[in-house]
Amino acid sequence: MPSQTLPNFPQSEVAKNNKSGSCWVTIGSNVYNVTGFVGQHPGGEDLILEYGGKDVATILRDASSHSHSEAAYEYLDENLIGFVATDAVLEAAVESDRPRDILPLPPTQTGAQELRANGAAEHVPTEQAQPQADETTGMASVHDLYRQTDIAEDYRRYRFLNLDKPLLMQVWNGGFTKDFYLREVHRPRIYKADQSPPLFGNGLEFLSKTVWWVVPMVWLPPVAWGSWLAYLGLPTVYQFAAYWFTGLGLWTLIEYGMHRGLFHVDKYLPDNRVAITGHFLLHGIHHYVPMDKLRLVMPPALFLVLATPFYKLAHTVFYWDWYVATAVFCGGIFGYIGYDCTHYFLHHKTYEITACFNYCWLTYHRLPSWYQQLKSYHMEHHWKDFQNGFGVTSRFWDRVFGTELVMPVKAVKVS
Repeated sequence: MPSQTLPNFPQSEVAKNNKSGSCWVTIGSNVYNVTGFVGQHPGGEDLILEYGGKDVATILRDASSHSHSEAAYEYLDENLIGFVATDAVLEAAVESDRPRDILPLPPTQTGAQELRANGAAEHVPTEQAQPQADETTGMASVHDLYRQTDIAEDYRRYRFLNLDKPLLMQVWNGGFTKDFYLREVHRPRIYKADQSPPLFGNGLEFLSKTVWWVVPMVWLPPVAWGSWLAYLGLPTVYQFAAYWFTGLGLWTLIEYGMHRGLFHVDKYLPDNRVAITGHFLLHGIHHYVPMDKLRLVMPPALFLVLATPFYKLAHTVFYWDWYVATAVFCGGIFGYIGYDCTHYFLHHKTYEITACFNYCWLTYHRLPSWYQQLKSYHMEHHWKDFQNGFGVTSRFWDRVFGTELVMPVKAVKVS
């Protein structure tokens, strides 16, 4: 459930999260959710699970075990989910005349001074560093997109959807007004690690789930075949390239236009359950459960329905030459493939990981800055401002049409 501040966890709860399905680690008082990294660790998941629910400050600095670059610490910072009171912090609170200045974390400035005086301030955040929740999404920072929702409490408080029950019929039968639906569907919820909440609750469930690599596997072969036919039918390779890249460029405008004018047609959405349910199926579910790995890319059946009109449009606009129309269309579909894969990795890829297997030394490399900026930009669309930032693969059309996100994302700093 979204909150104004990152929570405080008891040590016993942190210790329980030591399995591949939910793995937390701590550094001092900071708690990090590294579940998404367990399967990606180049040295194997056992190396992480060994320290699940425990403090990793010492092992991270131990070069004889394996080295970690700054990128490893940056990864942890992006997955900060809360705080745990260490023994040193608890002792300082017991000895303090004003323990409420220290606990719950983060401490007040007075409490932070006491912790420093007692040598217990390492990795303890200050009150000034704590972000405030956005009024629309209810999220304080991008970190909230990685914190699992308390399903029962969320439903009790907001009376919207129960994530453990099929979502579609809840939307259909909910009797929600348009304003209530739009407010709640843009308040992100985070389901159980690496699982998807039920949508249909029956045999149709598999149709709503798509692994990201299905997109290039299904659509690259026909795009390659169509591009080859167009290449053979056009007089020169330069003409083929010109039309193909025209299609690719047009896709970037279509990407922006569909995201803004179809997926986020909130202002003009009719206030009835047919329109609300359609909105939820098309894009609302993505904003409601944005970190669902199996509902980030478009199912092939749905894309086929949406792509067919564009195929006919291409052959209508470029009616004089079938090969020209096919080159443009294939360039556009290639753009879609790149968009869908980019969208998935913006949600779930932060670091390029390489392993040096000589004495088990491991290194972590931060991905290019342009990618990190694009990731931050898109994630801000989810946790901060869903009414702007419609470009996924580029900010270009956001700049052209005045919908570029400009609000900075402030990191949580620790003293």
